[in-house]
Amino acid sequence: MKKIALLFVVVNVTGAVYAQVPATPKKTIVDNYFGMKVSDNYRWLENTKDSTVQKWFKAQADYTNSVIDKIQGRDSLIKTLKYYDSLEPFKIRGIIKKGGRYFYKKTLPAENVGKLYYRTGENGKEILLYNPLPIKGKQYSINYFQPSEDGKKIAFGISVSGSETSTIYVMNVDTKKLYPEKIYPSWFGVSGWSADNKGFIYTIQNSGDNTAMNSMTDTRSMYHVVGTKPATDKLIFSRKKYPHLGITPEDLCFVGYSEDLKYIFGILAGVNREINCFYAPTTELFKSTIGWKRLFKIDDHVTNFVFKGDDVYMLTYEGATKFKITKTNVKKFSVADAETIIPEQQATIDNISRGKDFMYFTTNDGINSRAYQYDFVKGKSEEIKLPVSGTAYVGPVDIKSNEVQLGITAWKQPFTIYDYNPLTGVVKPSVWTPKVEYPGVEDVVVEEKEIKGLDGTTIPLTIMYNKNVKRDGSAVCYMTGYGAYGISSTPYFSIYELALMNKGVIVAETHVRGGGEKGQDWYKAGYKTTKPNTWKDFIASGQYLVDNHYTSTTHLIGEGTSAGGVLIGRAITERPDLFAAAISNVSCSNALRMENSPNGLNNTKEFGTVKDSVEARGLYEMDAFQHVKEGTAYPAVICIGGMNDPRVIVWQPGKFAAALQNATTSGKPVLMSVNYDNGHFTENKEISYRNFANQYAFALWQAGHPDFQPAK
Repeated sequence: MKKIALLFVVVNVTGAVYAQVPATPKKTIVDNYFGMKVSDNYRWLENTKDSTVQKWFKAQADYTNSVIDKIQGRDSLIKTLKYYDSLEPFKIRGIIKKGGRYFYKKTLPAENVGKLYYRTGENGKEILLYNPLPIKGKQYSINYFQPSEDGKKIAFGISVSGSETSTIYVMNVDTKKLYPEKIYPSWFGVSGWSADNKGFIYTIQNSGDNTAMNSMTDTRSMYHVVGTKPATDKLIFSRKKYPHLGITPEDLCFVGYSEDLKYIFGILAGVNREINCFYAPTTELFKSTIGWKRLFKIDDHVTNFVFKGDDVYMLTYEGATKFKITKTNVKKFSVADAETIIPEQQATIDNISRGKDFMYFTTNDGINSRAYQYDFVKGKSEEIKLPVSGTAYVGPVDIKSNEVQLGITAWKQPFTIYDYNPLTGVVKPSVWTPKVEYPGVEDVVVEEKEIKGLDGTTIPLTIMYNKNVKRDGSAVCYMTGYGAYGISSTPYFSIYELALMNKGVIVAETHVRGGGEKGQDWYKAGYKTTKPNTWKDFIASGQYLVDNHYTSTTHLIGEGTSAGGVLIGRAITERPDLFAAAISNVSCSNALRMENSPNGLNNTKEFGTVKDSVEARGLYEMDAFQHVKEGTAYPAVICIGGMNDPRVIVWQPGKFAAALQNATTSGKPVLMSVNYDNGHFTENKEISYRNFANQYAFALWQAGHPDFQPAK
């Protein structure tokens, strides 16, 4: 490989001194996709094990830091985020009740990551089980945990430096002593314990290396007996053990229990929202071969289900683009002949769950949720009166009681858990979330708009800003979007966005096609070959904000994260004149090559495969990297990648940054930020605050915010 010159030449930009952006030589490779010839000048950056490539990323990271460190306002923004975090006395998440004990993760303001606790009863004494302390400068986090049915044992996964691949540990809850075994690598965690509390089911990977192509293929579900060696664990579900089930290498193999532990399910998971799974009586778990029977196939269009005895309640979009709930019996199982329990409604039904006497479901009109309970005995549903409007979920604590938690958040409402009694309809504040007030929230104006897309389609757009902001085009606007996997951009509270609004920044949340805001049809309108609608809706949203004087092209920031990298990447390559700056965060930027990354095979179900002539052209259309044209005046761009990211490998945003650096004629900077202590994201607050403050400071600088200009 040709040696790269990584020399640093001192230059002066807007009064500040920087090193020169590291050089990136072109080494052209031409691919032929069914007669469509495509050039790739930076394929060599995909070999992240190569020392030259590692030096390139390190040089890019150093250069980026040298630029951002000079931006005034960045450190102040970090302090603001820490201050907002300190206003919440504690944060509790992931509450699980087993054996009368509540297990949860709790984080205090002074702590970077959460600790594992339990208490007996909601108001019982809080007992610390595990504190993931840093070791040799590396931060460890609890990725997941699952207590046994009697609450006397708990299995949990520990990961390092933002990686999602964990080591599973097992603890005796009463003594707080760890059992000797450790299980690695398992990103996907522990799905449940057996009724006898002797062991649990988990999914194992072939490799913990996030760059290894086999790390996400041929996963296996195993049963582990506590106190035994993992090497002796029983294989219960995999492609090689059950070849007749049609399992593909990229299918993620999970096994879970029905709510009453009567059945086990072999689930072929991935990015599909449709469930593809098999079932068997739990009694077969310990047989040498399990007699798996088909439950749901992809074409059944079932996206969620719950069991009550032998009855199966299904959330499906079959014949109902905004979903309906149907019922059948596993003894005479038929999806096609299932009885409709809850018909399709005007709002999309987006979730179902069950407790002792009731099934619960929520609907969403694209902005706000409504919640309902269905009485199993009476066969009737009634609405739950939510204390505030916003995004809601209904979480039955178990199926042995009617104890329910309501979780609600909104644009101006921090995430709050309420206790709900379905027998009385009473909703009251819970002990799990404290009341907290943030500065400036009362001054935030929220506008819910319906705007016209480029093709005339009506697109929802949320616009938020401080009431004192002028509507004359002079305000900086931060516009974000996603539009993939049918995931809706429903209301949520964010201290990050509040910090921006308190700086006079307008925040716009786009609800583009590819999300689920308007049901299954809305999702499929931004999927594979229809994906251009996603970024065109984003462009239309930005144009609306400019035309209506919320902002201007010299003040508009666009942002996309992960699959939202398609959205932001294609928006700035199609309309570079619309944006002052762009944030391309852990982004899918090179869709044609995504299949050649560890998480890429599974994502062909969402984006398409280069092995299909039609889908290959669709991938080319959504490939931001391939649409970078030399001699174009691109906006300022910061690309961000995580070295420990198992979802979007670091060379995806890396190649995009390299292409933009060599192509742009605007004179505006293009940066490649590299997180060596981070993955796709991280729980560590200190790292998160720095990461996002860097992104925001850069974009706000380039969008002309007076508080974020470089020191001279």
